[in-house]
Amino acid sequence: MFKIKIVCLVALITFVSSVSVFASEKSLNQNPIIIDFIDQMVKKDKFDRKELVTLFDEIETKPEIIGKMNRPAEAWPWHRYRNIFLKQERIDQGVAFWNEYEALLLKAEKELGVDAQVIVGILGVETRFGRKTGGYRVVDALTTIVVDYPRRSKYFKKELRHVLLLAREEKINPLEFNGSYAGAMGKAQFMPSSYRSYAIDFDKDGHRDLIGNTADAIGSIANYLKIHGWKFQQPVTVRATVSGDKYKKYVAKGMKPKVKIADIRKYGVKIQANPSANERASLIELEQKESKEYWVGLNNFYAITRYNHSNLYAMAVFQLSEEIKAQRKIQNNLDAQ
Repeated sequence: MFKIKIVCLVALITFVSSVSVFASEKSLNQNPIIIDFIDQMVKKDKFDRKELVTLFDEIETKPEIIGKMNRPAEAWPWHRYRNIFLKQERIDQGVAFWNEYEALLLKAEKELGVDAQVIVGILGVETRFGRKTGGYRVVDALTTIVVDYPRRSKYFKKELRHVLLLAREEKINPLEFNGSYAGAMGKAQFMPSSYRSYAIDFDKDGHRDLIGNTADAIGSIANYLKIHGWKFQQPVTVRATVSGDKYKKYVAKGMKPKVKIADIRKYGVKIQANPSANERASLIELEQKESKEYWVGLNNFYAITRYNHSNLYAMAVFQLSEEIKAQRKIQNNLDAQ
């Protein structure tokens, strides 16, 4: 009797699972969220309803994306996160990239006022200098999150709208956009809304292409940072040490540089540099295996966090860019001998 019950239970689970799979494979056009989305795109943005229905018949949700959304690398401790990016291979690739595209990077510095170093650092962290741009169709990724991840559905619904508007503007089939599990695209990993707002035609060929055009990727990263307050040849962040516990109030204030350096110093923070006492900064706490380390984030550090709202991300960009710059200098000196 016990064995019979187990067999029946297994059969029931199999039946329920098959029903769930069938339900998930039903046309997205039957999903109330997508029905409403299409209605809004037709009403507000003048899309053709039949074309959108046809598009969503082609879109596929990807369940594994939800798992990735729940386990972002930015939730890791710093010592683990850092080890993803600060590898010798990536540093070597960064030097090679900088040497190959030196003219374009100098152009970005001259025309947009953004240091080559940080552009290279962002490209290194985001896509290994264009080598890893993501394996998902962007519409699949965004639709999956809109439909199956209610906590972030509102934001990603806006991004889904933007990718369809972008496809119309650039005369590209939206199914041809590939990117990350979160819908970031191209060498620079711009979200669709950022693509539309900040991407530029840096090589003046009449087309903004962040997918296959390195020049546009370099120029667009620089344009993004410029608009978000980057200051040319200014420091990004400096090491600090702490004592007591009053400093914790500044860690809790977040990543925006709100507090004057002079005020931070009053609360047990010793800065290993000499920025202006009136310059505003944030206090950053990073977790090592057996301790914590502290940095003072300046204006340019905050500008990097506008690209990805994470102190870990900005620090990885900064440290990778420093390593690439240092190694490139050594190699250039050796070549000159």
